[in-house]
Amino acid sequence: MTSLTKIAIATRRIIRYGIFFVIFLVVLRILWGIGSSVYRKFFPAPPPPPTVSFGKLPKLPFEEKPKVALTYSLETPEGGLPTLSTQAKVFFMPKIAPNLLSLEVAREKANSLGFLPSEQEVSPTVYRFPHKDNPSTLEMNIVTGVFSISYDLKTDPSPLERKPPAPEVAASMVRSYLSSANLLPEDLTGPTNPEFLKIQEDKLVGALSLSDSDLIRVYFFRKTYDNLPSLTADPTKANVWFIVSGAREREKQMIAGEFHYFSVDESKSSTYPIKTAQAAWDEFNAGGGYIATIGQNKEGDSVKIRRVYLAYFDPGVYTEFFQPIIVFEGDNGFFAYLPAVSSDYYGE
Repeated sequence: MTSLTKIAIATRRIIRYGIFFVIFLVVLRILWGIGSSVYRKFFPAPPPPPTVSFGKLPKLPFEEKPKVALTYSLETPEGGLPTLSTQAKVFFMPKIAPNLLSLEVAREKANSLGFLPSEQEVSPTVYRFPHKDNPSTLEMNIVTGVFSISYDLKTDPSPLERKPPAPEVAASMVRSYLSSANLLPEDLTGPTNPEFLKIQEDKLVGALSLSDSDLIRVYFFRKTYDNLPSLTADPTKANVWFIVSGAREREKQMIAGEFHYFSVDESKSSTYPIKTAQAAWDEFNAGGGYIATIGQNKEGDSVKIRRVYLAYFDPGVYTEFFQPIIVFEGDNGFFAYLPAVSSDYYGE
């Protein structure tokens, strides 16, 4: 009996200590996980080195503009320059090559948009198509797919008889119109900024509200890429836009439009080192970069820069790569851009 009692006591001790040991391991694992998370939050693992797979990059096609004498001061919410990522992705943009079917494809697109496939040659790559029923014209580059639409309101002012639709309705109408010709890009899902317009002395001018307008223009921007916004040469205007009327007839709703779009291949990208915010600020103050818009500022003004951040540049013309930029956003609608990739990785 004594032996059995000793065995029972020993067994209970083994079970008890075994349970304590298991609990200890579970608690230790939880504490380790919490500790690791806290450590990584304050001391994150460095990213892998940039791949720079595309080699030297072509310089960004910033538009040449007259220099404006402005001075700058930095007044950001952070109280100084932010800490930017050390690297960013550069995306490949596939080039569209001409082929023997380019004109036939353009005819099909024109027909789907309501225009006759009886084109007039403007140049070897640009053709003009008349509308089936209305005084409207489509002009298309048969290689790139870039096109514009123009409706002659002097010949037929009937689209102005009704007030234009609300911005969200107008945007939906344009999407439907482009989708009917399989021309709605998947990444054109960014902001859709509206602009109210009215006819004044045979010219289109800005209107204060929808009720005061004759037409509405809707700008379509790209989505964010890698959590960074896509900005055009003028950040207030998109490369794809349409002016919409309130006409009931579908063929009279698109009064004008510009479609300057080049696709981005998200499956093909490479990381490149990025300039520090301080290096970018020094370069900008030394006269570098591109002033996208001075907004309401004027010659000689001192502009307060409120935000410094990364974005992607969408120039509206074909470029081989979709590249990041550093944006300086200031008071009164001021925007300026700098190439974000370190200067060593740009070709001549």
